[in-house]
Parts: sequence; structure tokens; C-alpha cells
Amino acid sequence: MFVNWTSPGSRCLWKGDHLADAAMKSSIVKRSVIIDGHKTSVSLEAPFWEGLRDIAESRGLSVSGLLHAIDTGRDNANLSSAIRVYVFEHYRALALGELPQHDGGRAAPSFTTGGSAAVR
Repeated sequence: MFVNWTSPGSRCLWKGDHLADAAMKSSIVKRSVIIDGHKTSVSLEAPFWEGLRDIAESRGLSVSGLLHAIDTGRDNANLSSAIRVYVFEHYRALALGELPQHDGGRAAPSFTTGGSAAVR
């Protein structure tokens, strides 16, 4: 498998990797949600909505309840970005064989330090 970089602004292709094409075609899903009594809309790729729903269910929360926790725990990121990071950190912890830790809206706090992302 190799990476084929094409012209600037075009997508990167991994030869022989059908999942790369599927991931590149992931559509954005916009949903209206109520967080702390306020209606807002959130745009996320379908796999992030699915992950968010699964995490909420595993924690015994509604999606709105989990979104409230993420919203109140986020730093200065926009809500959609905060949700993506939360879902990513949750599944990253699982992939590393760790239990996802939840501190308000933050998953796996060892991945963030003092409100800014840390790279390990």
C-alpha cells in the first residue's frame, strides 16, 4: 500500500484500500439538539454520531445529557470539534487497553493538559 499525493486541495488515495474511499465519502449529518434547555444544531460525520450514541448508552445517559457534559467541559473549541475530540479520545483509550475516563466533558484527561492538546 502506498500514498498517492495528487494536486494541492485534492484528496489523498491509498492504493488498494477500499476503506479509505469509504471514509473520504463520509457525509456530514446536521442534527438539532437541546443542550441545557437551548436548541442548537450540530454537524458531525455519521460515525461520530454513532460513537456518541454508543458512548451515551454505555454511560446510561441520553445523547443530550452527554452533549451537555461535553459542552460544559470543553475549552474554547467549537462544539462540533469538542464532540469529535471526545469521541476520538474515548475510543483511543479503548484501543490502548485503557478504560475511558470521563471528567465532565473530557474523555481520557491524560491526553489533554491545561486546556490545550498534548501530543504523546
